[in-house]
Amino acid sequence: MNRVSDLQRPGSGKRRLKDLLLKSDNRFCADCAAPDPKWASANIGVFICLKCCGVHRSLGTHISKVLSVTLDEWSDDEIDAMIEVGGNSTANAIYEAFIPEGVSKPHPDASHDERMRFIRSKYELQEFLKPSLRITSGKSTMSVQSSFSRRFLDSFRIASTSQTSEEGMVEFIGLLKVKVKNGTNLAIRDMMSSDPYVVLTLGKQTVQTTVVRSNLNPVWNEELMLSVPQNFGPVKLQVFDHDTFSADDIMGEAEIDVQPLITSAMAFGRPDMFGNMQIGKWLKSNDNALMEDSIINIVDGKVKQEISLKLQNVESGELQLEMQWIPLEQ
Repeated sequence: MNRVSDLQRPGSGKRRLKDLLLKSDNRFCADCAAPDPKWASANIGVFICLKCCGVHRSLGTHISKVLSVTLDEWSDDEIDAMIEVGGNSTANAIYEAFIPEGVSKPHPDASHDERMRFIRSKYELQEFLKPSLRITSGKSTMSVQSSFSRRFLDSFRIASTSQTSEEGMVEFIGLLKVKVKNGTNLAIRDMMSSDPYVVLTLGKQTVQTTVVRSNLNPVWNEELMLSVPQNFGPVKLQVFDHDTFSADDIMGEAEIDVQPLITSAMAFGRPDMFGNMQIGKWLKSNDNALMEDSIINIVDGKVKQEISLKLQNVESGELQLEMQWIPLEQ
């Protein structure tokens, strides 16, 4: 009789870790965006690639305790901490809250020196945090990871809502959860089809879905998270065709005005105190990519918005999304 490995056993610690790794934002290295990371920093709460893993190890375990997702033994506390942080998007919203002009994240093919400079600045020197926030991880490895994670997230919430007079600091007012549902009649960029994926950009933040192979009507149903700064603009949406040996081809784009959603949500304050109801609307016009008016509702205590977009600057293609506003205090 074949034995079931710990990685495959339902409910096992490694299975929970694997499920976390499968979240869309954790499928790319937190530091260089290389696909399919197989390593993690257990005390920071991020998934990283092999090349960035080497830099993390050089920092010492008092800064970054590196473990293999598949090969190393993980304690329950370490796994609980990773799950509580939630992965790359949440951690990067903290460690990359303020990246100065002229500083860029390394690319997947970056040199070791480029990675070293950025990763040291990000985690060891903590140069991209808000000035009011400093994260410490104890004398060596974390013995109580979950407590660290709670302090980590609570510190972010406190720092994000505090006022600062320093020029150029980014103040976050909430989180935007975007569920990329599906695409319809997308443009052909290969011989007969395309390998589409969706990229969302807000300020300096960029998140993306996985690639759906050979499909002009892809279904993603993936949730992506963006931190919303105080002076926010529209969310830029782009669809690309993934190419292995050349640059990815654009398959259309659109801008999403998040002002109606945020204004409606703030006007109602505590949505969990209201029943299901419509509270706002983003109107279709010649100046936006909406296919129809986009309704904003309170649904089961959450403020949500359904969006149907006609992709711009492309011969064909539509996209279905759902947005949800999450205040920092939630």
